[in-house]
Amino acid sequence: MRMNGKKDGVLMACYACLLVIGGLLTWLKYDYNAVKLEDVREACGYVSASATPVEAPKIALTFDDGPSAAWTPALLDGLKERGVKATFFLIGENADKNPEIVKRMAEEGHLIGNHTYHHVELTKVSENEARLELSDTSAVIVRITGKEPEYMRPPFGAWQRKLEQEIQMLPVLWTIDPLDWTTENQDEIVNKVVTEAEENDIILLHDCYKSSIEAGLRIVDILQEEGFVFVTVDELLLN
Repeated sequence: MRMNGKKDGVLMACYACLLVIGGLLTWLKYDYNAVKLEDVREACGYVSASATPVEAPKIALTFDDGPSAAWTPALLDGLKERGVKATFFLIGENADKNPEIVKRMAEEGHLIGNHTYHHVELTKVSENEARLELSDTSAVIVRITGKEPEYMRPPFGAWQRKLEQEIQMLPVLWTIDPLDWTTENQDEIVNKVVTEAEENDIILLHDCYKSSIEAGLRIVDILQEEGFVFVTVDELLLN
């Protein structure tokens, strides 16, 4: 018999599969316990839908207002122990005072973003002041890490849209805000986040409070146990 390309190849494969099934069914006639459904499926190359790997849900943990000499190092230690990368939106004057912490963030694979130099509400200052707040902070980050920040978070979520045409940074807000700056109750912070957490969420916390640092690490432990994978904001947005 002469083969005619791919079409004949497919037909022959089907024919071979039928022969295998026929052999198994003959065997089944004489020995019921010898053949299982899995044997037939395997013989024909059947792949169960349940065997297809399902990608784990991703979520981003972000921290504003740092770095804090008192609390950020402990947070970095905890994230490193857990193999988690976070995103830090830095206040320029705090970064200026704590260059070693900023350098460590970059070296350990965390994403660093811009949060203005003095934590000003950008809609309440002139366009020029807003521009300086952002450019001065970026300059500090570049001086320490050698890399321009590509993302920024406007304090209070207040943003001047006309600045989008002038700055080379993407504004990033959040989807879960436990208002951690209003309370020292870790359980309250943790419960708010873990009960709301869904795939592709962006969690907002602040690394200038001990309660927020400890709550943040508890959140990581709980959500990792639930199957979430923590990624930096850029990975979440680009995907």
